[in-house]
Parts: sequence; C-alpha cells; structure tokens
Amino acid sequence: MARNVAILIFDEVEVLDFCGPFEVFSVTGRRGKEEPPFNVYTVAEKPGAINARNGLSVNPAYTLENCPQPDILLIPGGYGTRPLLNNPTVLEWIRAQSERVELLLSVCTGALLLGKIGLLDGLSATTHFMSLDLLAEITPTTTICPDERYVDNGKIVLSAGVSAGIDMALYIVGRLLGADTANDTARYIQYDYWPAGQ
Repeated sequence: MARNVAILIFDEVEVLDFCGPFEVFSVTGRRGKEEPPFNVYTVAEKPGAINARNGLSVNPAYTLENCPQPDILLIPGGYGTRPLLNNPTVLEWIRAQSERVELLLSVCTGALLLGKIGLLDGLSATTHFMSLDLLAEITPTTTICPDERYVDNGKIVLSAGVSAGIDMALYIVGRLLGADTANDTARYIQYDYWPAGQ
C-alpha cells in the first residue's frame, strides 16, 4: 500500500524546497509494474492559490482541514516560514501530525517551524546556511550540524537548503525501499545526489 506524502506549501515557500522532493517521491517506482510506493500531494492552510518564491502560483491539492492522513509530512522552507513562526493554526497542525506520521521531514528553513514547537529539542538538525544562527536561537538545546547535507534523527529527518531536499528525499527512498530503488530514482531524474557519508 502506498504511503501518503503530504507537502505543506505556503506563500513565499522556496520552489525547489517542495518541488524537488515532490518529484523524487512522485517518480519513485513509476517505471515498475507494481503500485507506486508513494501518493504525493500538497496541502495549505486555506484553499486557493499560494504564491511561492519568485511569483510561482501553485494550487494546493488539500487544506489542513481536508487533507488525507499523511504517513510522511514534509515541511519546506523559504521566507514564508517567518510569518508561520507566529501562526498557531499551522504550528498546531504540524505538532498534531508529528504524533501521527511515520516520518517528519524538513527542508531548509522548514526546520525553524519544527524548532519553534519543540520538536527538535535534544536532537541534531540542519537548515539553510544563512539561517543556522536563527535555528540555534529558536531551539537552543538542538545540536546544529552546519556541514551536513541532511541529518537523520530516526523519525525526524532534516536537510540543508534548497537542493539538499532532493538528496534527503532520495535518502528517505533508500531508507524505506533500498539503495537500488533510490539509485534508480536518481538515475531517472538524472540527478547526481549525495548519499549519506559523502
């Protein structure tokens, strides 16, 4: 049975932060004859188009109210995370989902939202290199890993900025489905990714 992968989107979300992992999870296993392993969809706080970075207009598939229960929830970054740090509706939704999902992922400054609600306390984390200090300020008990492209805490996995989300998504594919599937997916999208430890 396919895992539901929900990707939160919001105004001023960084485009590659969500589109890169969306592509990875969407194409994984698509060349096989079996059911695709992931059902990927976007979710936003409210209905209607959101304006991503640089003017890209995107229509979310669901809202917080009606989205199917995710197995994997991905929180991307971008300048739009700053207003969300003071948005109790979105923060509470992320907190509630964190208790239900199999995996909680963040890309770039999506980590700020996880830190804000205490989900990174005592864990290791990374984010965009320009926001490392802010992450440390928001979640002072978190070990910041500035040189890691992605950090695996078990249930919570975080990546550095923008394109690093693609590497993290491929890493998750490998973790769940095996290295061969991750490599096949990377080959299909013609992406030279950074496996763990490189």
